[in-house]
Amino acid sequence: MSYPTNKLESTGSLDDIGAEAFSAICAARQISPFSSRPGGLAVDQAYRVTPLVKRMYEASGSNVVGRKIGFTNRTIWAQYGVYAPIWGYVFDRTVYDLAAIETLPLEEFAEPGIEPEIVFGLSAAPSAEMDEIALLSCIEWVGLGFEIVQSIFPGWKFSAADTIAANGLHGALLIGPRHPVAPCAAEWQRTLSVFEIDLSCDGRLVDHGRAGNVLDGPLLALRHLVRLLAEDPLNPPLAAGEIVSTGTLTKAMPIAPGQTWSAKPAGIALDAIQIGFV
Repeated sequence: MSYPTNKLESTGSLDDIGAEAFSAICAARQISPFSSRPGGLAVDQAYRVTPLVKRMYEASGSNVVGRKIGFTNRTIWAQYGVYAPIWGYVFDRTVYDLAAIETLPLEEFAEPGIEPEIVFGLSAAPSAEMDEIALLSCIEWVGLGFEIVQSIFPGWKFSAADTIAANGLHGALLIGPRHPVAPCAAEWQRTLSVFEIDLSCDGRLVDHGRAGNVLDGPLLALRHLVRLLAEDPLNPPLAAGEIVSTGTLTKAMPIAPGQTWSAKPAGIALDAIQIGFV
């Protein structure tokens, strides 16, 4: 992957974009999309912003614990006008175990939404040439989680480059019970590509999803990220110990204080999960 500067010419401009994006994320403040401004913003340039935003998180006391993959669900591409997956970082201050919390405040997020996702914990670094079986051998545990996504761009109107500059629209990652992969690896490989899931709000079914929505399955979404990072000269590959959230299995749904959301999978040995918002 190369990083041409066909629009923005100076590193200072990219620094400014990173600083503005990070400030907006921290303040839950919305700004105009970078791609709509004079000079615009291209995807390759946005991935040059990614390490800048990462350093700002780290300078504020956050540590990277993994990645999130966005827009792996092809059924929502036309809705947002984004037609390929993107990724962002996940930090220790944005990850929660659902067993430890019952509610999450929403005041820290701009136009928040909820996404049920498969989350992997890596025990070894995967490589680009690995097939699904080899990738699975790099995964220590699998769990069902909710990603809380947000848009610092009003009305969820943006380009793919904008979402990358905004750290993949990541807000928080809420992880349910974690199940070891090794004892039943063959079964995990089978069910991770065929399971289905119901997403409900206050006991009412809101959307039905399936594993195949996510690039034909979460393992294939992970493989896509591994290959994308293998071509990236600025952002590091995945490492042992990282958490990877693989993208929404349903539509991303808007959320509000006072609601309780749940996700119930079928056809896979994962637990139903629930979270309330205040």
